[in-house]
Amino acid sequence: MHRLIPTRRAGAATAALAVAGTLAACGAPAGGTAASPASGPTAAASTASTASPRVTTEAAGPASRLVVSHDGGVTVVDAVTLKPVGAFEADGFLRLSPAGDGRHVLVTDSAGWRVLDTGAFTEAHGDHGHSYTTEPQLTDLRFAADHPGHVVTHAGQTVLFADGTGEISVFDPERLGGSTLPSVARHRTPEAHHGVALLQPDGGLVHTVGGDESRSGVVLLDASGREVARTDECPGVHGEAAAATDVVTLGCEDGIVVLRDGAFRKVDSPDPYGRIGNQAGSETSPVVLGDYKTDRDADLERPTRVTLTDTVAGTLRVVDVEASYSFRSLERGPEGEALVLGTDGRLRVIDPETGAITHRIPVVAAWSEPTQWQQPRPTVRVVGDLAYVTEPATRRVVVVDLTANAVVRTGTLPVMPNEVVGVTG
Repeated sequence: MHRLIPTRRAGAATAALAVAGTLAACGAPAGGTAASPASGPTAAASTASTASPRVTTEAAGPASRLVVSHDGGVTVVDAVTLKPVGAFEADGFLRLSPAGDGRHVLVTDSAGWRVLDTGAFTEAHGDHGHSYTTEPQLTDLRFAADHPGHVVTHAGQTVLFADGTGEISVFDPERLGGSTLPSVARHRTPEAHHGVALLQPDGGLVHTVGGDESRSGVVLLDASGREVARTDECPGVHGEAAAATDVVTLGCEDGIVVLRDGAFRKVDSPDPYGRIGNQAGSETSPVVLGDYKTDRDADLERPTRVTLTDTVAGTLRVVDVEASYSFRSLERGPEGEALVLGTDGRLRVIDPETGAITHRIPVVAAWSEPTQWQQPRPTVRVVGDLAYVTEPATRRVVVVDLTANAVVRTGTLPVMPNEVVGVTG
């Protein structure tokens, strides 16, 4: 049996232009001070200096920021000016995941998930909020894990999955920002595997089932740890997404599994082997965007079709997007638009209800997907109404206004970007 911490849904801030100002008259922000080093097994050596206190200023509104990983570390970028505001050294291949509070990012290395404070945040004050910026900090805090894997935020809670042990860690992202890690509720799958887990609004836990040789199922536990639903009809289960009304999907080698109202439903692919892995959901749409691969034997398949799964109707549509793409090419817009960044350098905007491509926006030069998944490639990430597209070969960042479907500005980074995530501030 496992214990889960209470669910508390976090509010989503809208990205806006940031203007530095004076501290609010209602007092200095609680989140404006630097976190002190942690002790014990979850602590790690930090390359960030904490010798001098960080200065916090009030902004006119939420100040969105980007975090990019690169060879040798991570860099934090102002999402408006596209100028770096902080850089930190770190060894090894680094992965990035939003922590779930609009401020922190989890940096995955070989030892676990390390907490990066982007230095942009908003605090509620009655019927309004105050937004602040301060210097970013790569903290000493780390959620230690054996082969750290997926990070998923759903229902106001963040869930970490350790592939090496099958351990699942659940915490409230709003508790990040102190000198110690937030309290963690833990659960362990029967066998270790490359898996994923997420929390339900009622405190229940969804997690994949598998072992060293295969993965084929998904289970739903209630808040007390009792199994309430299971499916074994999802060979090669991988990836997840959340759609409107807290519906959850998980990809399979022959379709997709939909968890709705406490029950699993399988939606089959039109091909015997029609693998869906990477998915992108939207809280404003019942349709989930997914990749689509049909060559079981390919070392690297460069697909040219994507899937749109209607989680209400239980139907799956395959859409030809006219160019190949990679696992970092799928995103959703502010109105639920499906976005696909093609290797022809165009960002396609797709109506999720009809599958029609409504816009083809030139953003970067034509590119080819690398043979190794860890290598840099153009990536699209959405913050508010803006899509940010990176071009590693030129170190450029291209910004697309998704309300106008047009490029509005570009910038050049001092590093070659690999992964990129955004926070709303």
